[in-house]
Amino acid sequence: MAALQAQNLLPSAAAAAASRVPYGRRLCASVHAPSNVRIKRRISLPKLPTNIAMGDLILREESTATRQRQTHTATHDKYEDLIITKLHAIAEAVADRAEMHAIIGAQRNNWNHLFLHSINSISLTASLMAGISSIPVGEATPHLLAFKLSSVILFTAATGMMLVVNKIQPSQLAEEQRNATRLWKQLERSIHATLALRAPTELDVEEAMEKVLALEKAYPLPLLPGMLEKFPETVEPTRWWPKLRRQERRRQYVNGVERNGWSKELEEEMMGILRVLKVKDEEQYVRLGKVVLNIHKTLATLGPLVSGLAALGAGLIGSPALGQLPVLLGVVGGALAAVVNTLEHGGQVGMVFELLRNCGGFYRRLQEEIESNLGERDAERRENGELFEMKMALQLGRSLSELKDLASYASSSCKDEDIGEFAGKLF
Repeated sequence: MAALQAQNLLPSAAAAAASRVPYGRRLCASVHAPSNVRIKRRISLPKLPTNIAMGDLILREESTATRQRQTHTATHDKYEDLIITKLHAIAEAVADRAEMHAIIGAQRNNWNHLFLHSINSISLTASLMAGISSIPVGEATPHLLAFKLSSVILFTAATGMMLVVNKIQPSQLAEEQRNATRLWKQLERSIHATLALRAPTELDVEEAMEKVLALEKAYPLPLLPGMLEKFPETVEPTRWWPKLRRQERRRQYVNGVERNGWSKELEEEMMGILRVLKVKDEEQYVRLGKVVLNIHKTLATLGPLVSGLAALGAGLIGSPALGQLPVLLGVVGGALAAVVNTLEHGGQVGMVFELLRNCGGFYRRLQEEIESNLGERDAERRENGELFEMKMALQLGRSLSELKDLASYASSSCKDEDIGEFAGKLF
């Protein structure tokens, strides 16, 4: 092997040296390989390619890009599947909440009927016993004492039951659950509509969660504690939606028209509707709510008070110093207690008050939707103008032409006290 390498390298080295020596001084030399060296076989080295075809490079780049796209697509699909799974989980929880509120609403409605009839029966029976115990029958009066004690016990029981029922207000609780059931079902339908119409995003999940929490806060399931205040100091519309954020910015128009179905005329129309909602509809239900709340407080106080006086009068029957006054308190007080209880719970005054609060909240939500859209500068980020106008007309129970007439009627030149028409026709 060494001899073979020398044979290959020496001639080239000699040639290179000869090229550097002057012509006249060149020496001739020869190298003779030993005769006893045998080359058994020829050694060949692999031939390396000197260039790579452009087609191979393109194919390699395309395969790399394809793998990257497949990885990105798989990651994106996995992310979308996770979002869809979250929304399905929220929709399932919302459907369960709706069923729970429906069941509890029916139960509390039964409470109202049972308590109403039970308290009336107890009060009237106690009045009858008080009257019987006052009848003079000579010296033998043990049975009259039994009627007297029974009357006192029944009046006391009726007073305690009235205090409890006036605290929890079953008719008002039933109305809360009925409205909550409707709103939970509405939220479930909106989630399914989002899943059916487009690919959901993380923002849809956050919005759905905010709506769930707002509904749970507005209509709690627990009775005690957590129950809504039945006799609030101030009357405010019920709020069951999350706070809408809006930004006040100046809008720019191109020939009076914006994109996404919005125009300057439509914006002025919505501003007129907003004014009517604030001045007439919401104000009306808040005012009526205050009137009903005062009636509610009066009846809730008068019922236990009259029943308690009847129990006191029944206990004092037979007292010579008081004469017939205890009998009058026992008999008449029991009858008045039954009447007051019937007016309050048979007339479902608490339910009427809750209904008025919910109606006020309905119109408050419409106001915030209009303000949120008008406060957004970019028309593309608003809800479609034509769709929003149609939804507003449907929620107010009006046609599109009636909605435009109402908006033109409530122009800026018209004073608030001169507006006589209400925006909503449904309630």
